[in-house]
Amino acid sequence: MKEPALVIMAAGMGSRYGGLKQIDPVDDHGHIIMDFSIYDALRAGFKKVIFIIKKEIEKEFKETVGDRISKVVDVDYVYQELYKLPGAAYSVPEGRTKPWGTGHAIWCAKDAIDEPFAVINADDYYGPEAFKMIYDALNIETDDASHDYCMVGYILANTLTENGSVSRGVCTVDENGYLVNIEEKTKIIKKGDSAAFSEDGGETWQDISPDLTVSMNLWGFRKSILGELEKSFLSFLETEVPLNPMKSEHYLPTAVQELLKKNEATVRVLRSRDKWFGVTYKEDKENVVNAISALKAQGVYPDKLW
Repeated sequence: MKEPALVIMAAGMGSRYGGLKQIDPVDDHGHIIMDFSIYDALRAGFKKVIFIIKKEIEKEFKETVGDRISKVVDVDYVYQELYKLPGAAYSVPEGRTKPWGTGHAIWCAKDAIDEPFAVINADDYYGPEAFKMIYDALNIETDDASHDYCMVGYILANTLTENGSVSRGVCTVDENGYLVNIEEKTKIIKKGDSAAFSEDGGETWQDISPDLTVSMNLWGFRKSILGELEKSFLSFLETEVPLNPMKSEHYLPTAVQELLKKNEATVRVLRSRDKWFGVTYKEDKENVVNAISALKAQGVYPDKLW
């Protein structure tokens, strides 16, 4: 069986930060959040990293991230570009500059993936337990055409910020630990030791259990997902793009949800106790720096990773 690979969605990094050199380090050695994810992945067992980036940020990405990571693990690059579309029948709507979304990003990596793989966002911290769980789940012998997938689910309370609202995919999980549904809630806030969400822009709030399982885009797939994403993306081009040619996006969770509804795939939910964090708001930066410092003091990470 081929060893699982780690796929990191990083195509949006340059635009999110105003250039990769603007990414603030989270410790005195210049590490960014992605360094800790890769470190956790390597000690979990991953031996290959595939970065999905935009061609236009290739030079800066390699200088900022890729060159130092390539010294410790095999690295490959995939380019998510608007013009990459399945079949000759489709073209980019005139004037569109927005990327096609996370589902399209993974589809763009189809020629680089020949093994089971995990998917993460570039700028989220997931924790060591999460990577060990996903690696072990993917490292089970199965048919490449298998539609048995997995994802790491987080406790909602472990993913909230003190500094504003967040969007989270709230998961319904059956008694056997399999994903039934993901419902995107776009405005969730921390409320003392509990949480609340709004569906009307903050006019009214409803309580939500802080113990619910949520998705943070840490997925585990077999190669079969690549063909399924192509079919889903073709459907998206036919139905969604004509309705919103400038801004419609093909989301990875939506594609998975379509498979679940048709009973064409299963997704085992691996519930992590790790605390997720990221810089959703500029005020979150200090919390991330303090959290990394505390994890180092606890011996979770060495002072210098590489």
